[in-house]
Amino acid sequence: MSTSAREGAADPGDVAERLRSAIVAGDFAPGQRLVEAELSELFGTTRGVVRAALVDLSHQGIVERIANRGARVRQVTLAEAIAITEVRMVVEGLCAAKAAERITDAEIAELRELGRRMEDAVRGGEVMTYSQLNSALHDRIRDIGAQAVAAEVLVNLRARNVRHAFRLALRPGRPQVSLPEHLAIIDELCARSPEGAERAVRRHLGSVVTALRETDVPQ
Repeated sequence: MSTSAREGAADPGDVAERLRSAIVAGDFAPGQRLVEAELSELFGTTRGVVRAALVDLSHQGIVERIANRGARVRQVTLAEAIAITEVRMVVEGLCAAKAAERITDAEIAELRELGRRMEDAVRGGEVMTYSQLNSALHDRIRDIGAQAVAAEVLVNLRARNVRHAFRLALRPGRPQVSLPEHLAIIDELCARSPEGAERAVRRHLGSVVTALRETDVPQ
């Protein structure tokens, strides 16, 4: 469990945010039960606060609450994963366009370095490192874009799609496909081209949709 998740929290919104982050980090697996007593101890809060946080996350489609059985991390079907990624194409494209308008020289240097690290990871066959850097790049684009509503949508979509994103990242040959797509996104952002950045993001996530459609992962 991540350190941040273990810190005390008294507000349902804070607990919901920390639990969502833990789900994204893979600390809780799809289908895993979320026991109120265990979570209240983990977050240093009451079961009532945890219960309210679970209700919040259930409204966001991240947690599933079952009558007389409690709550669990919601499992997303392949069809829903594809639909989520199609929505991301639009929303993340907007964030990329905004980021290209706002990006600073220091942020350009940061993204270039991130791209070099991604290249090194693929070259060295470090799949998990590449996956982490991939997530970091998407997070930075969202943050630089500073479009709060779009950012909130993306955080929720990502939390719902953890299982399929992880399986896709581990598919043999996938990093070699996605790396040039990510480098193209970085190039357009660093050129401060809103239209180019949006197109590059949409091309990349279109590639993700195609890869998901080709998957043979059982549901």
